[in-house]
Amino acid sequence: MDNLKRSLGFWACLSVSMGLVVASSTLVTLGQGMGIAGPGFVIAMLAAWVLQHFSAQSFAELACLMPSAGGIRSYTQVALGALPAMVATIAGYIIPNFFAVPSELAIAGSIISSTFIPSCSPAVIGGALFVVLIIFNVLGVDVFAKSQILFTMVMMVSIAGLGIIGLTEVGNPSLHPLSEMNFNPMGWGVLSLTALAIWLYIGIEFVTPMAQEIQQPEKHIPKAMTVGLLIIFVINLLYGLTCIKYVPLGELAESLSPHILVAQAVMGKPGLVIISIVSLFATASTVNTVIAVVPRMLYSMALNGELPAVFGKLHPRFKTPWIGILAMSGGIGTFYFGGIANAGNITVYLLAAVSSWLLCYIVAHIDVIVLRLRYPQLKRPYKSPFFPFPQIIGALGMLASFINIFPDPEIRNTIMRWSFLFIGMSVVYSALWLRFVLNEKLFKPVPLEPVLKYMEMEEPVQSEKKIGVAFGS
Repeated sequence: MDNLKRSLGFWACLSVSMGLVVASSTLVTLGQGMGIAGPGFVIAMLAAWVLQHFSAQSFAELACLMPSAGGIRSYTQVALGALPAMVATIAGYIIPNFFAVPSELAIAGSIISSTFIPSCSPAVIGGALFVVLIIFNVLGVDVFAKSQILFTMVMMVSIAGLGIIGLTEVGNPSLHPLSEMNFNPMGWGVLSLTALAIWLYIGIEFVTPMAQEIQQPEKHIPKAMTVGLLIIFVINLLYGLTCIKYVPLGELAESLSPHILVAQAVMGKPGLVIISIVSLFATASTVNTVIAVVPRMLYSMALNGELPAVFGKLHPRFKTPWIGILAMSGGIGTFYFGGIANAGNITVYLLAAVSSWLLCYIVAHIDVIVLRLRYPQLKRPYKSPFFPFPQIIGALGMLASFINIFPDPEIRNTIMRWSFLFIGMSVVYSALWLRFVLNEKLFKPVPLEPVLKYMEMEEPVQSEKKIGVAFGS
């Protein structure tokens, strides 16, 4: 059996943790959130930041205890059993990205086409970017890491720069003064936008399934997620305040590309060029991260017998899970070229993905609590501070965000339908596969001791199925 290559340092970890978070779609949701709530959206941003910080702490403890390509699936098998583990992975990371990634590609393709090459179809531009990123990921984790650092740095510096230029009024201002606004016209109702604000930080834990390829994971994983969340909050704050300073709230709330309106208002044509480049790099960063991380989850599931064995094969030269990369990319490509991401209600699809993701965060908190109680004396390379308060508050906060996913009842009901479809499909597939293919008990946790012993071995063994969970090689 081949080994995944351990070669990623802190900067690669930081770029992966932020790579999915700051995307073209987050610029859309940030602008729309500011348009809906005005400056009060900062309250929802802070509430979402606190919840995601708690999630990062739980994921850091789990990943450092069990560094595994399986991510949430591996931790949950030990804590809660096979069915919750499979459902959390499929509903939280696989199915939602069939909607989220095509949305990203559609946004970037549309902006690049309208700004630079209007004669070229947006679908072709997004598709070309997609193919390049697939190749990067098949070529190896080092190629992925270098490209990810580049994408992330360009993206973050550009967004922060536009925010600073806008707030200092050195661009091309046509101001919509903050002084004329009520800070928080929604009152406590602004907290109903917390789920929308969580999209600004969603996926910070995507670094954890790469733990087997990270040098000193117990050091770099917690630090990367903590630093990443702080950087993201500051940059979103700068750009969010710039949004409401330059564009009327109603226009922001109703626009499908509010970041374009803001960039043009701040700097005119140069601003449009800059934000187009930012959108390209933001989409590249997000899609690059998804193509890198989700196939590693598929890889681990295949080693555990939960998917066909072909997903457990690594490329003989580049040591990447290339079958999983191509399969995940094929699913995303089907949705993208099928036109689902071109619908006007992209926000609905994104929040449906968020609602499923919230399930994974709740499960991660429960995993930490269960494992702390079941194995209190176990040495943990990293421990979440102030246990169990971050886990309890984090899980309840995510549940409240799920229930109040959006203020408008009609949109909320649509989001809920998509979300329950994601979760329902995951439960049906997982239960049938586990019961009739693997003949496993659905809620019987895997003992932790043989798992940890397996992970300490220098050479991989052919006994993943015997211990009930595979942690890569």
